[in-house]
Amino acid sequence: MWIRQQWERARLLLQKEGASKGLLVIDEAQKIDNWSEWVKREWDTDTQNRLPLHVIILGSSRLLLHKGLSESLAGRFEASYLGHWSYAEMRDAFGFEADQYVWFGGYPGAAALVQEEERWKSYVSAALIEASISKDVLMLTQVNKPALMKRLFELGCQFSGQMLSYTKILSQLQDAGNTTTLPHYLDLLHQAGLLSGLQKFSPQTVRQRASSPKFQVHNSALLSAQQALSFEQVRAEPTEWGRWVESAVGAHLLNQSLSFDLELYTGVSAIRK
Repeated sequence: MWIRQQWERARLLLQKEGASKGLLVIDEAQKIDNWSEWVKREWDTDTQNRLPLHVIILGSSRLLLHKGLSESLAGRFEASYLGHWSYAEMRDAFGFEADQYVWFGGYPGAAALVQEEERWKSYVSAALIEASISKDVLMLTQVNKPALMKRLFELGCQFSGQMLSYTKILSQLQDAGNTTTLPHYLDLLHQAGLLSGLQKFSPQTVRQRASSPKFQVHNSALLSAQQALSFEQVRAEPTEWGRWVESAVGAHLLNQSLSFDLELYTGVSAIRK
């Protein structure tokens, strides 16, 4: 098994160098069948032998990694969320200006295509959005109405930065089922790093859960890639451009909250003494 081979190489190198501790990094672990079982086996062996080898598991599919961690590696890991690229990262790596980041977002793989906007939109839609929904969500979880979930995602992107009640959402969707199905699908999209439904803050948990969600994309590129208008056309309309700025700010706050394990809400309810 590939993981076992790499693990053995790391052990031999650690012993050869006589180091007090070592580091093994495994990237895209979700692509390896039963990766969590192999990691568990090797980790437990090192623990038993008191071998100071630290291991970092990386992967582009949050849902796939979480499934393996929760089922096989309980009590053996510490999770760290790596969010979408920030403006500073896209600026330093690709020379993005602030307006470009608001529209094109933080996908480094798509940065080379920003001068060909239609090609960029096709790449984001096919290689990122469709791949994430089809592989990271539909292949891992039971989704009885995949077309409904995809339509919910499209609707959520269209209204990113806006608050809609589930009743209004149902009126926009055909064959929408009920208001229990939609929050479940929205949670799956959130876990996949695509779309979240932020709740209004209230000191009473019941009111938080009953509040209407405010749609928020995790990356403003998800909003732009599905628009017929171009960057220049939207940038020339102050009111319309304001929606993109709000979504970009919201996406930054959302990614920061996930990175630091914080709860993000949309507003503050009045507190009575």
